[in-house]
Amino acid sequence: MSAKNKLPEGFELPASAQTNNDSREAWRVFGIMAEFVEATQRLATVRPAVSIFGSARIAPDSEVYRLTEKIARMLSDAGFSVISGGGPGVMEAANKGAFAGKSLSVGLNIQLPHEQKQNPYQDISQSFHHFFARKYMFVKVAAAYVVMPGGFGTLDELLEALTLIQTGKSPRIPIILVGSEFWAGLIDWLRTRLVADGMIHADDMNLVQLIDDPQSILNAIFDHYETRGFAHLPEEHELLLNL
Repeated sequence: MSAKNKLPEGFELPASAQTNNDSREAWRVFGIMAEFVEATQRLATVRPAVSIFGSARIAPDSEVYRLTEKIARMLSDAGFSVISGGGPGVMEAANKGAFAGKSLSVGLNIQLPHEQKQNPYQDISQSFHHFFARKYMFVKVAAAYVVMPGGFGTLDELLEALTLIQTGKSPRIPIILVGSEFWAGLIDWLRTRLVADGMIHADDMNLVQLIDDPQSILNAIFDHYETRGFAHLPEEHELLLNL
């Protein structure tokens, strides 16, 4: 049976509507390409960099906000550009700390119908329409991930990074979870369900580190690159070209 015969009876778009839809889809591809090209050019010199993720709903007077700002300031003063999603909450705290430091504060903003509002603490601000283009730039540029408490978006970014590294599609970089109490349940579940049920290998748990102290976070990143430097190795560069 052909694919055409599997369509519901009577299902057929008018020729004009189909043509219009095809045309819009084709032009949309060029828009997506433009996002990749523009972001790649603007962020070409933003290295070494650390991407910081976390909830947009964290209030400025919260401990998580203050801790994020402190971590970002220390990273910036140590020579790392700091990249966030460019919005409020943890993203704002990350940009604010970096903005006051010695290195670049970068915001990768996403246009959303609600919640996302660009914060003012950005030396470089790059806007995206598409989540996948934005996430690609987080991976491409970052020498490390620092993941603060967050919701679905934070988990999405964390799990995508873990998947890319686990499958060998992306170079291995430090992935640091901050907030032992917040992340303990997830870590336990990964061990007691995914590892125990054979869904992931026990060694995959080594892809993440749980660290709460800002100086220890900085030390962990430097330790990872101590013998090789921050520049991508030739094979890593090739991986990133084929994400």
